[in-house]
Amino acid sequence: MFLEEYDVIVVGAGHAGSEAAAIAATMGASTLLVTMNLQTIAQMSCNPAMGGIAKGQIVREIDALGGYSGIISDKSAIQFKMLNKSKGPAMWSPRTQNDRMRFAEEWRLQLEALPNLDFYQEMVSGLIIEGEKVVGVRSSLGLEIRGKSVVLTNGTFLNGLIHIGEKQFGGGRSGERASTGITEQLIDLGFESGRMKTGTPPRVDGRSLDYSKMVPQPGDVEVSKFSYGNRTSKLKHQRDCHMTYTSPLVHDLLREGFDRSPMFNGRIQSIGPRYCPSIEDKIDRFASKDRHQMFIEPEGWDTVEVYVNGFSTSLPEDVQFKALRSVVGFEKVKFFRPGYAIEYDYFPPTQLKHTLETKIIDGLYFAGQINGTTGYEEAASQGLMAGINAVRKIREEEAFILRRDDAYIGVLIDDLITKGTDEPYRMFTSRAEYRTLLRQDNADLRLTPMGHEIGTVSEEAIRRVERKAREADKMVSFLRDTSFDFNEMNELLDKKGSARVTQNAKLFKVFSRPVIDLKDISTISQVDQYLKENDLDDDILEQVEVQVKYAGYIAKEKANADKLNRLEDVRIPDNFDFSHIQSISFEAREKLKAVQPVSISQASRISGVSPSDISVLLVHMGR
Repeated sequence: MFLEEYDVIVVGAGHAGSEAAAIAATMGASTLLVTMNLQTIAQMSCNPAMGGIAKGQIVREIDALGGYSGIISDKSAIQFKMLNKSKGPAMWSPRTQNDRMRFAEEWRLQLEALPNLDFYQEMVSGLIIEGEKVVGVRSSLGLEIRGKSVVLTNGTFLNGLIHIGEKQFGGGRSGERASTGITEQLIDLGFESGRMKTGTPPRVDGRSLDYSKMVPQPGDVEVSKFSYGNRTSKLKHQRDCHMTYTSPLVHDLLREGFDRSPMFNGRIQSIGPRYCPSIEDKIDRFASKDRHQMFIEPEGWDTVEVYVNGFSTSLPEDVQFKALRSVVGFEKVKFFRPGYAIEYDYFPPTQLKHTLETKIIDGLYFAGQINGTTGYEEAASQGLMAGINAVRKIREEEAFILRRDDAYIGVLIDDLITKGTDEPYRMFTSRAEYRTLLRQDNADLRLTPMGHEIGTVSEEAIRRVERKAREADKMVSFLRDTSFDFNEMNELLDKKGSARVTQNAKLFKVFSRPVIDLKDISTISQVDQYLKENDLDDDILEQVEVQVKYAGYIAKEKANADKLNRLEDVRIPDNFDFSHIQSISFEAREKLKAVQPVSISQASRISGVSPSDISVLLVHMGR
């Protein structure tokens, strides 16, 4: 039934598992993807959307490294938006609304097209451990499958418990059973575990809604996409979303069920996502607000099923229904299924290395919600990195680790393994100290050369990125070196209401003004001639504009990153005994022993480790 031994066995086929299996197979490793249900591969368990604030940057980074989330998102998109366009480019974040069924179908087809990837449908109930190394998995039927490495991406299925009002039942997702056995074994092996909670709103019949009472939310007029290059095309048609609001009446109706809410009657003890609270949590925490936004998101091109974003709840179904019928536009709503909360096991990620390999068991990797994160994008990026590093370790190659100034993925993983998390971790642009460097427009410039070096991206992709970098640099140099005629320039500046110039100067200087955009500057004769002589893609022109307008910020942030990265080069030996350094505070010694940082830079980011502690460590490292 199986190979004698696989290079990589991936357990779970959600977003993390799909990316892990895909990248391992792409790298030429023999890979097995084991899931409890092959019909729900890459299921969008919650909202039918990809990307968003910081999450869109992560999808772009996955694409730049040879992953598939961006491609699948583009192929299944029904709407595209670039969020935060009114702010600087460090904040611009792409987002797609997706067809849920086509998203899963495209992932399934993509995975089946990989020749090195095998599939098996059954629950994995345990790991096969020899000494301190994982050598395979054991199925619920007692089958033993051997593997050189194992990536666990169990999502919300580990001892999953679903709550709807006072009712509770085992399950990893609505209509699917929970996974058992793995948590108990990992605890026996010495792992620390915990419980987390997430939730989802009701799904309703779009035919029963009155959209004329809601505010339309169309996609962008100028449509972009996630994936770089020509592997996918831009959307030609889009579906609208809609917005409506709760009201004091809705809140009062919901409060009637609070005594039966597992959130408030003690049935749920675990912590839910801070930045995606349930509707009852919002009413309780923000009692002064008399309404909350609700976004009505279609689940696909052809289905009538609708996702009620902003109304996540675990209240009894009768309370959900009664309250929702009092929302404007929902007066005749019909339910497909009620909202629910789910509790599941996770393992604090401080038990992992930067590669996402566990510190206790050699060859065992964790990715996704098992690490305490929330979100498709966060999970997919972890799966990608775990898959890459599992293959590279088997081949005895250097670990592939992204720094905090390399990618949001680097920030995510470093935050998890250095700081840990006691609530579902979600990525935001504010978590990255180098977000001017980590923009969505330059993820390919940052990461595709790395992907090419480790064998995850094609020759075509690296040639496209090299051309983008070359042509952008060439045009920026042209703008720096070319002078304009001040009479011609003043005509443009008068139209834009910008201060006039009194003499000829370089194009770069005027183009860097906030009110002057590329369309404006292209009316200047020298620029117009340059653009006619050079056939430049939109992404190259976007790159030029960002590099000109934010040159000072980019240079300053790069200098800061380079300065801090010098500490990254000061390595701490494996299994270093921090307890012998009495000059370090007791708290710092305890935290350092628990995390076992690999560099002085990582040690400096641990909560409880002070600058004076770092100074002492530098002396001990001979610096």
